[in-house]
Parts: sequence; structure tokens; C-alpha cells
Amino acid sequence: MGILRGGWLRLVIFLLSFGLFSSTLRAADNSSFNPGKISFWLKVKDLKVNYKTFSVFVLPDEKLSLEVIDPYKQSRYTLDSPVKAAPEDGGNKWQWRAPSETGLYSVKISDAARQESITLNVFVMVPASKQNGEYLNGYRVGEYPSTALNGNPAYEQPKGFIEVTDKNQETQLSPHFKLKQFLCKQPGTTKYLVLEEKLLVKLEHVLQKVNELGYACESFNVMSGYRTPYYNRSIGNVMYSRHVYGSAADIFIDESPKDGVMDDLNKDGRIDKQDAEVLYDVVEAMYGGETVSTQLVGGIGVYNKNASHGPFIHVDVRGTQAHWGMRKMQ
Repeated sequence: MGILRGGWLRLVIFLLSFGLFSSTLRAADNSSFNPGKISFWLKVKDLKVNYKTFSVFVLPDEKLSLEVIDPYKQSRYTLDSPVKAAPEDGGNKWQWRAPSETGLYSVKISDAARQESITLNVFVMVPASKQNGEYLNGYRVGEYPSTALNGNPAYEQPKGFIEVTDKNQETQLSPHFKLKQFLCKQPGTTKYLVLEEKLLVKLEHVLQKVNELGYACESFNVMSGYRTPYYNRSIGNVMYSRHVYGSAADIFIDESPKDGVMDDLNKDGRIDKQDAEVLYDVVEAMYGGETVSTQLVGGIGVYNKNASHGPFIHVDVRGTQAHWGMRKMQ
């Protein structure tokens, strides 16, 4: 009942009001969108992913447990990596130890029988202990709150930072999102960011759903991803913003035309908050129900256009539900 009272009912009513429901269903049959999935799953850092490409972020010398979950239980898997991994349980589980040196390391797990593989990009981060005052190697990060909000572990200070360079910024983190999309707008030659893996999973899930609903989109425009505490404060945002913890993204669909603003999703000839509400409704329908796993649940907010940007929505993976900016349904 919670879902019906929330996003799905609102989405259906909204589409019907503009005569789009039938055309959206027809468009959903378009198979041009490739979700980038494989038939087996990889369990890593308490996540189960079945994408051809995925990324995780670890500290130097951190141990990473990797486990293949195969619904068919008929294959043996191989792991290729520049770093030796210790196999366990007949070759479908490994213990992989991160190198001491920061950087990007590729781990490939393959199923030769089905000719499928997953490439896991492992980013070894710069430890937060390397920060000198507000700066990390000359890049101004600023200061994180000294205490977690209400004792919530989701608001603890990050343990490390991903170093972003001209060489690695094009790295595909998941099938449809690149590292550079989550950069803070703060200038700098070498930049750093924080990013939660489960935010990538949520964005991929939502992207697949909007394509199933007929909104052709290869990737969201991430208007704002990570923000350093310094930058976040400079724009007047709240101290405990999920953006400074790498678990939030402000997104919109920008495909037709690609012009840096939200598309006219409801086809009323205007670009306004109602277009962002279409996207909001999709996310709310997916994660607004009481039975939804808390792992990907988080805040959803909708914002209108102003002089500096078009309409967009905020999504995060804080672990609890929060909603703001949405119109009231009668």
C-alpha cells in the first residue's frame, strides 16, 4: 500500500494527465538501452552486482573479499589481476589484498564456459590521515565535522580519498557512469573525491528503469556529485550534506537535445519543475515503499530551475528515507 500511495500511483496519474501513458508503454519496448549486465553476480563490500564493469574504493593494504554467486552453479571462474589473490572454496571466492601504493588496479573475473566476465576497477585511495590541515597534496578539502550526525555511522569522516588525474578520470566506474562525472566543481590540477559504491548501483538501477519507461537516456547528467566540505560551505550548503560523504548526486536527463538542461519529459513544451517531478516519481516508486531494502534507500528531493541551472532531482543512499520539494497530491 505504501508504494501505491507513493510514486507508482503518482507517476501513472501524471502520465495519464498528459496522455502519455500508452506511448510510454510502447516506447518501453525499445531494446536499444543496454544495462551492461551479466548472468552471474559478484559479492563485494556487502554489495551484489552483476555488471560487466564495476568499481570499489579501498585503502592501501586493505583486504577485499570477492565471491561469485552463480545461479546455475555450473561454472568455474578465473581471476586475473596484477596483484595475487588467494582462492577459496573451489575457485569461486578470493581474498584480494590491495597494494600499498595508491592508484587504479583492474581485477577481471571470467566464466570461460559462458564467455562472460566482470571487470572490477579497484581504486586504492589516499588515506585521510595524509591530509595536512584543510589540504591534501595541495588540494583544499576543508574540514569534516568532528562528530557524526546523531551518532550515525553514515556521517563519519571518510577514511580515504580517490585521487583523480587526467589519466584516470575517464575510467568507467559502472556501465554508464565515469569517474569524472562525480568530480567537485572546485578547481585544481590533481583533484580528490569520495564516492560510495552503492550510489553507483542506485544510479544504474534508476537509469535502467527510466529507459524501461520509455525515456531514452545513456547516462544521467550529474550536475553535482562529490563536494569537498570547503566547496560545500562556500556555496552555503548544510554541513552534513550527503554530497560531502560521496553518497549523493543531483541528476537530470539531458538527451534530446544535449544542451545542459533537463529534457521536456512530460512533453508540454516547457522545461520546468514538472519535468523533474517525472524523474522524482520514478525514484520514489522504486525506493519509497516500506518493504524496500534499506541498502539503497535514501533522500529524494526535487528542485526547480533558476538563473544558474535547470530543474533536477537529488538522490542519495543515506540508508533512511527523506523527501523534499515535491508537490502535494490531492
